Amino acid sequence: MKPLSLLALALSAALLVPAAGAAGPAGAKAYVGNFKDDTVSVVDTGGHAMVATIPVAAGPDGIVVSRNDRLVFVSGSGSSSLSVIDTATDRIVDTIEVGKGPQGLATTPDGRWLLAAINGEDRVAFIDVASRKVVGSVAVPKPHTVSISPDGKQAYVSSQAPGQFALAVLDLPGRTVAATVPVEKTPRDLEISPDGKTVYVTMAGAPMVQVFDTATNKVVAQIPTGVSPHVAHLFAGAPAGVVVVQGPGELMLFDPATHAATGSIAVGKQPHWVDILPGARQALVTNEGSNNVSLVDLGGGPVVTIPVGNAPRKVAVQHRASAAGGAKVSIRDFAFGPDQVAIRTGDSVTWSNDDGAPHGLGFKDGAPGTNELLPGQSFSRVFDKAGVYDYVCSVHPYMTAKVTVSDLSASADSLGAPR
Repeated sequence: MKPLSLLALALSAALLVPAAGAAGPAGAKAYVGNFKDDTVSVVDTGGHAMVATIPVAAGPDGIVVSRNDRLVFVSGSGSSSLSVIDTATDRIVDTIEVGKGPQGLATTPDGRWLLAAINGEDRVAFIDVASRKVVGSVAVPKPHTVSISPDGKQAYVSSQAPGQFALAVLDLPGRTVAATVPVEKTPRDLEISPDGKTVYVTMAGAPMVQVFDTATNKVVAQIPTGVSPHVAHLFAGAPAGVVVVQGPGELMLFDPATHAATGSIAVGKQPHWVDILPGARQALVTNEGSNNVSLVDLGGGPVVTIPVGNAPRKVAVQHRASAAGGAKVSIRDFAFGPDQVAIRTGDSVTWSNDDGAPHGLGFKDGAPGTNELLPGQSFSRVFDKAGVYDYVCSVHPYMTAKVTVSDLSASADSLGAPR
């Protein structure tokens, strides 16, 4: 599929303007780091097209979207800096000097802090997102990737120092190494589950995913895979866990309760990374060996292939359905998916009836909902105040879910004062 021009995108958007009170389809943007081009491709996941190319620091490796969807941070592993992209314009607005060879990136749940693995200097840097300044660091030998717990209190870091392969567990409020967990082979990636109880670890030369219990830091299970699993993830609200397996070129699905494989979906050559789309029903996989990305329907629908740049590695998808701010909930199989979403004040939530039966929305705070939402229709609500908003299906009251709204300006500084 050829990339759409900006004019074509604008015309398409104009044709999709919904009637008052409804929400039209809007695809989240994805940012793909092309390792050999030193660029980031911007992909419209709704239009299935690359819409922009942005030059960034050499060797784009880690990529993360800020919690409010306004910025994208890209680490240049062949440089000493992070490139900062404004998602409204898809242009570089800042460069952050962090040290030699930055790789993996992760943001804290409150959106205030960015952690960067500075591989060339054996440390993890703490960056204040508001000021875009490095305010501290923790020594970790050859850090590669970072994953932060849902409560923002811990981070796990893959440490690739030869002969000392380990998972480093950081105490974030204290900015110290709380534990070092030795592993037999080079850790490639690690990802913490949405409930914070599990870490999924992939290792070089091991055709499996090791499952660690965060309470004990012990291996409690193994998930057999094909050759060369690169990243394993359990995304909140997704119907299954996923593993990017490079050898066979597939996205393997697994049951997080039994740790058993439940299927696989063919993608491109040498797949590298994966991220989830809003609604948790589709995933985007980068294919380093075929210079494209695969948009995968986790429910078994068709795979869409979208060309990008040369050697795409990391990818990060906006958290909301559009840059304007908001979250998307799919009503399918008589359930809300995801059944819990977190947004900021002023953002909206859009519910789409992707089921075969009519549904509705009833809010317990008394705000107007809708008594009937037919298949294919959608409904949006803007949340102006912080709080927890419970709601039900007005047709099937056993269907329950909630929206958590937080005010970024009032968030507590969970990591203490800069030092």
